[in-house]
Parts: sequence; structure tokens; C-alpha cells
Amino acid sequence: MSDAPPPVGNLRGAVDLSSLVRPRQQPSPAGAGQPNGPAGSATAPGVVLEARDETFSSVLDLSNRVPVIVEFYAEGIEPSLGTVVTSYGGRLVLATVDGNANPQLAQAFQVQQVPAVAAVVAGRPLQLFVGMPAEDEVRQVFDQVLELAAQNGVTGSVPVDGADDAAPEPEEPPLPPLHQEAYDAIARGDFATAVKAYTTAIAQDPRDAMAVAGLAQAKLLQRLDGVVPADVRSAAADRPKDVDAQLGVADLDISGGHVDDAFGRLLDVFPALKPDQKDKIRVRLLEYFEIVGAEDPRVIAARRRLTMLLY
Repeated sequence: MSDAPPPVGNLRGAVDLSSLVRPRQQPSPAGAGQPNGPAGSATAPGVVLEARDETFSSVLDLSNRVPVIVEFYAEGIEPSLGTVVTSYGGRLVLATVDGNANPQLAQAFQVQQVPAVAAVVAGRPLQLFVGMPAEDEVRQVFDQVLELAAQNGVTGSVPVDGADDAAPEPEEPPLPPLHQEAYDAIARGDFATAVKAYTTAIAQDPRDAMAVAGLAQAKLLQRLDGVVPADVRSAAADRPKDVDAQLGVADLDISGGHVDDAFGRLLDVFPALKPDQKDKIRVRLLEYFEIVGAEDPRVIAARRRLTMLLY
């Protein structure tokens, strides 16, 4: 029996799936990487699809419109989430992946055993759970995925095979008011207002993990707004002991998916810094940990190294 899955706290936006995007050199076999109906025949669009290493770019594209649940299975362990995902009326899509037949995907999602379930939102992966919890627990996690997707502007849907075209779409669960305010502010590029809204949400409920993650992401967006990457990297190269310059490059690395580079850069300069500079690095690293995800192995290693340097 599986343990209850942890709450979905943030988009793991620093995880880079760009290596899975391959140019299409020739048409894929019929139905490959395309939504399938209940009998597995090709239908476009639909709610359930079979994904492979060479077709996963279509899943990444789709995740910019609708959250995609990724279920890894293997011989003797068949996918089991089709009914649950379909019940969401097209607001979620299920991509099933044979982990043994698709080693690139299994490695990218750090799959150690099956069944393993993740999500992709706006091209960015989010680890959900290993094993198969009870259906009510699965639905709780999927509800959190939808809320997180809404915060990141992914609110589309796909038609459900066999559904009545005249049937109304299910209503989106409303975001908490301050979360909605932050989301709207980010959508219009007003990152300062988003930071303020998330900060207020945390003041009202310090255990609001969604707001904590959202605040870290909003602050990152605010710092990167209008930044010229080449200028930031040039400044850091010219002033290797300038903490702010190194933080600027670390922001670029995190936003581009170069997690180890960002962590390594800040932790390497940490021992030689003055106390106030060390605190600035520590605070920034804690924000990065929220963005990448507390259970990510790179975060665990960096947190351990930071603790050793502090004490």
C-alpha cells in the first residue's frame, strides 16, 4: 500500500526537459504521441495518449494549454489512471509511458520504480507520487495540480471522446483571492503586485505552501524583468567577488534549468563571504529550493552542503 502523496507545493520550473524535444524528421506511426480513445484508436484531440521518447515534444507543447499527468508503467503493471483523469472533463490529459521502452523519459523524470506519476505544466515537470494511492488521495493531488496550473496561466481543456458537445464545461475551482490577485498581476507583468499579494497570503497563513512557492517564483520574475543576460554574465565574469553579480547569474541559471550551476556558483563563493553577504546567499538559496522542489535530489544535496557551511 502506498503512502499518501505529499502536497503539490510548486512548479519545478528549474528542471530542464529541453533535451526531450527533438525535431520531427519523419511522421510517427499512427496514433504515436496522439490522444487515444478508450479502444486506443487515434482520435484528436482526446484525454489519454501514449507517449514515447521520440514523441514527447508534443506532450510538452500540449502542457502549455492543459496540465498533463504522466503515468509510468511497465510489463505486468498496466496504466490505471485513465478513468480518474477522464472524469475531469478534459481539464487534465493523461500521457502513459512504458518506462522500460523509453529510457530517456524515465531518466528525465528520475523514475526508479513503477508505477510512478508526474505532471507537466507549461513544459515543466512536477513529481507527484510513486505507487498508486487511494483514488481520493489521487484526486486531491490532481486538484492541486489544476490550482498550480491556473496560477501559471495553464487553464485550457481538451474535448472528451464521446462527450456531449453541448454539455457545459466544468467550472474551474476558484483560487484563493490573494492567489488570484497574484496570478492576475503576473499575467500582466506586474511582478511587484504579485510579490505583495503572496507576501500577504503568507502573513495570513504561514503554512500556505503554494504562496511560499509562488512568492519565490514571483521574486525571480521580478529580478529578471528587463535583464539582459549577456550583460549579467559579463558583469559576473569581470567581478567574480561581487555577490550581487553572482546572484544575477544564478537567477539566470535557475530560470534556464541549470540548477546545479546555480547552486554550485553560490555555494562555492559562500565560505569567503562576510556574514551579511552569507545571509544574502542563504536567503536566495532557500528561494531556489522552493522553486525547484524540496524533494529534488539536487536540492537535498545543496541543502546539506549549505548546512555544513553554516555550522
